[in-house]
Amino acid sequence: MKREIISTNNAPQAIGPYSQGMRVGDFIFTSGQIPVNPVTGELVMDIQKATRQSLENVKAVLEAAGTSLDKVVKVSVFVKNMNDFALVNEIYAEYFKENQPARSCVEVARLPKDSVIEIEAIATI
Repeated sequence: MKREIISTNNAPQAIGPYSQGMRVGDFIFTSGQIPVNPVTGELVMDIQKATRQSLENVKAVLEAAGTSLDKVVKVSVFVKNMNDFALVNEIYAEYFKENQPARSCVEVARLPKDSVIEIEAIATI
């Protein structure tokens, strides 16, 4: 199956040996997106603003691949503090209003750049 690297300037550049996204067949896999503003390089630390920025970064990678949030089938959310679950859900619900994808949300000990959240997605074309 053909593999194609997805790259965009509308999301933070990879900070390691990985791609922002990968297309394999009719599927798009995004790398985890932390809440870094791709224009300013600022790391957003307020959990609601950080959730929004991470989802905007995911959205940018998906759009660079020719798809959208409407085509997402699975989301993985990694949070620094599970007590933020309800606040994350408030923002998340704005992005996935209908046909909500399958999702996992787990608390982790540490994220890149000491971020408060990281989000990755799998979508179809």
